[in-house]
Formats: sequence, C-alpha cells, structure tokens
Amino acid sequence: MRWLCDENVPRSLVEALRGHGHDVVWIREASPGMADAEVLALAVREQRVCVTFDKDFGELAATGALPAECGVLLLRIRPPASVESSAGIAATLTGRNDWVGCFSVLEPGRVRMRPLPRR
Repeated sequence: MRWLCDENVPRSLVEALRGHGHDVVWIREASPGMADAEVLALAVREQRVCVTFDKDFGELAATGALPAECGVLLLRIRPPASVESSAGIAATLTGRNDWVGCFSVLEPGRVRMRPLPRR
C-alpha cells in the first residue's frame, strides 16, 4: 500500500508501516509545514492514502472536497506512545486493502469507511 503520513503522525507509526513493507512518504521528512490542500494534492498525484490525526480532512470529506482517486484515513485514537502500539495500528492498516477511494476513521475497536465521490 502507498501511504502519505501527515506531519502529525508519529515516527513510530511511519516506521511500523515501513516495517510491514509499505511505501510511506512522511510529510515531516518530505515537506514540513505543507498545507492540507497541498497534502491532499500530493496524495492524489502519487495515488496514496493520506493518514492523519487532523480533523480538517473530515470537514473536507463532508463537503465533498476529497477526490476518490486517493483515500484518507483519520486516526481518532490517541497518538501511539510506544513502538508496540504503533505496530498494532500498522497491523490493522495492513490487514485491509480497501482504503483507496474511501474516507475512513480508525477508532479504538472499529473502522468506519465511507466511499469518496467520483469526479
């Protein structure tokens, strides 16, 4: 899977995803300070699923501003404080392959998914 981890995603989760063999671009490494619209444009351009703790992406989804060519995963959990908790989140993300084209919310004990509109 191709992930684009927002700046607010902890290094431990980025490394755990990479450890599972995923292709991960981390905004903190690639372009710190990038605006949400630019993060989204990069996700679309590179066909990546954006992983974020930023609720503003939820507002973009509600207004139909997120294109289906990417996917967005909003993490509604406390940021992982340890390598072990990051590994658990990475395993959850690795266990599915239907993230593209959806706005998804990962909460403790559940995942909610809603298809993004096709343009």
